[in-house]
Amino acid sequence: MSVNLDKAVGRHWRYLLACLLLVIAVPAAADVYTYVDADGNRVFTDQPHASKNAKRVDLPTGNRMAAPAPRPTQSRAASAKPKPMFNYQLLRILVPEPDATVRNGDGNLIVTVTSDPVLQDGHLYRLRLDDKPMGEAGRSPVFPLNNIDRGTHQLSVEIIDGTGRVMEKTPDQPFHMLRISLAQKRQANPCSTEDFGVRPECPLQDKPEEKSSILPFL
Repeated sequence: MSVNLDKAVGRHWRYLLACLLLVIAVPAAADVYTYVDADGNRVFTDQPHASKNAKRVDLPTGNRMAAPAPRPTQSRAASAKPKPMFNYQLLRILVPEPDATVRNGDGNLIVTVTSDPVLQDGHLYRLRLDDKPMGEAGRSPVFPLNNIDRGTHQLSVEIIDGTGRVMEKTPDQPFHMLRISLAQKRQANPCSTEDFGVRPECPLQDKPEEKSSILPFL
């Protein structure tokens, strides 16, 4: 008889322990009530009960911490920052010099530039004439220009990266192109017989007729 009683008491306490675990799982904001039912079992509930022996259970304050708010996610493309711009100590046009006068009948000119430090990997030179890019950007510091109109023009050079972003740029630098006309060339250097058809200013149609060296028969 005593053994059966001990087993019954053990089952009763296990039942109470399970109920207490359920109570602990109830959110802190909920009220917990207990009462003894008609079979003598202790019952825990979150609803008030009409039983005379029902009473509210005071629960200790929980020590659970609130979950941190989720951080806003950003795509790699949005969070990626552009690389800082590389600073050149020097960028200038060597030839022609500022305000130089260039004399060329065909309007040709070779522009050379330099930078310090030297051009970095992935960077390119781009020449501008009268604020217009001349040809494709490249790594060569030499730019041949052809058939430039006579008059005053502005030159500048810039360094760009692979995305076309301008890293450095020189101020506009003036030069003056003088193109001598064919008549002026001819006046400065008269055409000889062997020059006709060879020099542009000495066309064949302007070549004078040669006089015969044979004297007429008397």
